[in-house]
Amino acid sequence: MMVVAVVVVLVLGTLVVFFTGNDSGSSKPSSSRTTATTGSAMPSAAGKPCVAESAPLPAGAPAVPVEVGPAPTQLVTKDLQAGTGETVSPGANITVDYVGVSCSTGKVFDTSYGKQPATFSLDGVIPGWTKGIPGMKVGGTRLLGIPASDAYGATGSPPVIAPDEALWFVVQLKAINPAAG
Repeated sequence: MMVVAVVVVLVLGTLVVFFTGNDSGSSKPSSSRTTATTGSAMPSAAGKPCVAESAPLPAGAPAVPVEVGPAPTQLVTKDLQAGTGETVSPGANITVDYVGVSCSTGKVFDTSYGKQPATFSLDGVIPGWTKGIPGMKVGGTRLLGIPASDAYGATGSPPVIAPDEALWFVVQLKAINPAAG
């Protein structure tokens, strides 16, 4: 059964509406965020270099080894720890722990740590995840450096992700789940 949650938050004069379709009730790095602003827009991160991840990290979260310097213009995937389990196929439904860091600020903008692992289909997330997770094995940990064009693009996801912001994630693959049906 598909559950759709609508959350409305007013943050510093910005009305943020998150629409998340999820059959497990957990959070996910979503491509379906919609934002309407009532105040000033976030400045673009275009042309800003990536800076090192800055503390504090959520309890239990691994460090995110951001590649300091120019923002990635192509998807970066690096296995930090190879998994030994089943291999993820494109479009798979997976369960992960993750932490995401904005390139230009080094700040954590989203995480499953301190909550519960996230379960979702790779068909329902930003293109950087859709392209960067297949081939990963259960039990593995992968670094993703996602260019803005494969993240939230020129619109960003205010107030947490600036327009044209590249993103860095560390993803720990917990499980590959049967397809919902």
